[in-house]
Amino acid sequence: MNKMIYVIEDDESIRELIKLALLSFSYDVREFESAEDALREIARALPDLVIFDIMLPGISGIQAIKLLRQSPETKKLPMLLLTAKGSEMDKVTGLDAGADDYIVKPFSVMELAARLRAVLRRLPEENAAPAEPQVYEFPDFTVNHSTREVTRSGEVVHLTFKEYELLKLLIREKNRIVPREELLNSVWGEDFLGESRTIDMHIRTLRQKLGDDAENPKYIKTVRNVGYRFTGESL
Repeated sequence: MNKMIYVIEDDESIRELIKLALLSFSYDVREFESAEDALREIARALPDLVIFDIMLPGISGIQAIKLLRQSPETKKLPMLLLTAKGSEMDKVTGLDAGADDYIVKPFSVMELAARLRAVLRRLPEENAAPAEPQVYEFPDFTVNHSTREVTRSGEVVHLTFKEYELLKLLIREKNRIVPREELLNSVWGEDFLGESRTIDMHIRTLRQKLGDDAENPKYIKTVRNVGYRFTGESL
């Protein structure tokens, strides 16, 4: 089940940007223009994480976080602050109020996603997501993360290190469109100076080795001008 995130931001354009970004990373999203509306909904249905803008009509994001930290039901709820205020004192005030992290506008979509993942990883063990499976069986091939082996029709498929890392990342982010920039940073590293065509070449050979039709791929879909998405369902 996807993580549910509540976004409280009174600027409609920013709220829509955050919503689209979170949806692209396979999160479920509820939007609110005021802290009061969000607090009422949180009392009814607890989300997995909340993003508060600081400057809101009525109750501010900092005040809302303080209220939630005082309640036994919500004191451990992961919460982020989003604001245009970037001074050290503003950050200290927000963190002292109980925020788990602090994001300054303007921000990049990748930074937002990374900070969300970092906060969600710190959840207590009982709330953490199940461990990632070590073996994935698909109709046409099997991937074993513990041995780093891919087999097809009982035969080992010899993948290069980069090909395997690409496949592993795409499977982990199944059904999410993974941008080329993210693939480059994750597999080649942020210092990589090559071109994004490097990814296209590796995807092409990876499809060939997996028996995935290049014209009408069953597993690794191309999202034009954006990136790739893995759509195979495991058995």
